[in-house]
Parts: sequence; structure tokens; C-alpha cells
Amino acid sequence: MSGHSKWSTIKRKKGAIDSKRGKIFTKIIKEITLAARLGGGDIEGNSRLRQAVMAAKEENMPKDNIERAIKKGLGGSEGAANFEEITYEGYGPGGVAVLVEIMTDNKNRTVAEVRHILAKHGGNLGENGCVAWIFNKKGNIVIDKKIIEEDTLMELALEAGAEDVISDGNEFEVITDPASFEKVKKAIDAKGIKHLEASIGMIPSNTVKLDAHKAEQMLKLMEKLEDNDDVQNVYANFDIDDDVMEKLS
Repeated sequence: MSGHSKWSTIKRKKGAIDSKRGKIFTKIIKEITLAARLGGGDIEGNSRLRQAVMAAKEENMPKDNIERAIKKGLGGSEGAANFEEITYEGYGPGGVAVLVEIMTDNKNRTVAEVRHILAKHGGNLGENGCVAWIFNKKGNIVIDKKIIEEDTLMELALEAGAEDVISDGNEFEVITDPASFEKVKKAIDAKGIKHLEASIGMIPSNTVKLDAHKAEQMLKLMEKLEDNDDVQNVYANFDIDDDVMEKLS
């Protein structure tokens, strides 16, 4: 796999996830609040809320924070009700497809900021539908190769309902459809197999390989987009050779 998963790997190596923990918490709280407002506070009966809470737990968010976010959504607090969800599509360096999921209370401000970030880093904003067809929503569980044999993981994951297990560098990626994600994750967790990352997101069906210069541009673009307060998720279909990625990370 590439793009989002390689970006996640780079962030882990840089320690960027820990250094931006507060910003990650803010994005997850927005998602929990909106999920509760739209679908109610029953975690078992609201799949979007359940996945948002799962993401919060993955980031070790305190239970009190999660409960406050749910109460805020249920109370219809100002702020929760004003958020609008938008997906922007565009291109990065080398023609890489970029999908940006937004949650904003000011659409005009956000689209201007996203357009500026893309343009500054060798990309451009596109029309609706220009790249969305490249991506499919999938569950993705990343596991270090050091802790399990591929055949063992393959047997466990496929039996639990996974679609595939992919070998990528020093990691395995267990791919699931969104409906099977929780079941597969529970099966892996039950065996005491620790994961590096577990989430549902958009995975590209094809990729664009970047040279060192464009790869550096692309990673800066990803970082700047994710750093925007209105951006919830960024997905892209770039591929970078492992030796180039090592230098850049």
C-alpha cells in the first residue's frame, strides 16, 4: 500500500503524532460531537459514533473527554450544530490524487485555505468527482512484521473476515471492508497482537510514484493540510520508494 499508509509510517517515525496530540484530540472531539448529534449517544447503535470513540481510544484520549464530547453533541451545543462536512478533491505534485475531508463552520474560509495550501505545494484544487473514484473506504490495521509471521496473520485475519493481508516494507496491512473492521480488529486484539495503527479510511485503487523532489513536496503538502484546524483527514495516492522515504523521514 502507499499514500495514506506511508504517510502514517513517516509520521510515526518523526514522532509527529505525539507532538500534535492536542490537534488530533480536537479533530476527534469534533467527530464524536457531530456523530452524537446526528445519530444519538448510543455507541452500540450509532456506528459512526462507535468508530469515532474507537479512534479516540486508539489515541489514548481520556474517558472524560470522550463523554463530554458526546454530551455536547446530544445537547445540541452551539459549535456542534454549525459544522458542515465537505470533501474537497484535487491534485498534488506529479498529478497525485488528493482527497481532503473537512469539518468547518466557515466554508468560504476553508476552501480558500485549502486552495492556497495546494497551490503553494505544487498542487491545485479540482472539481467534485475528479479523483474520488480512485478511493474506496476500507478498514486498515497495521502490524509490525517483527511480532507475527505472515501466514499466521493471514489465517487469523481472513478467518475473521478480512479481505487481504498486504506486506509493505516492515509492516503488514490487514485490509477489511468497513462493516468487518471491528470484528477483524477484535480477533487480532484477542490474540494479544499489538497494532501500530487501526482505522477506517479511504484507500486508493492505483498509485503515482514520485521522485525525491516531488516526494518532498508531497509530504510537505500532506503536513500543511493536516495542520489546518478544519481538515479532518487527508488521503492521497502517492507512492515513494523506501530508500527515498527513509531519507525524507
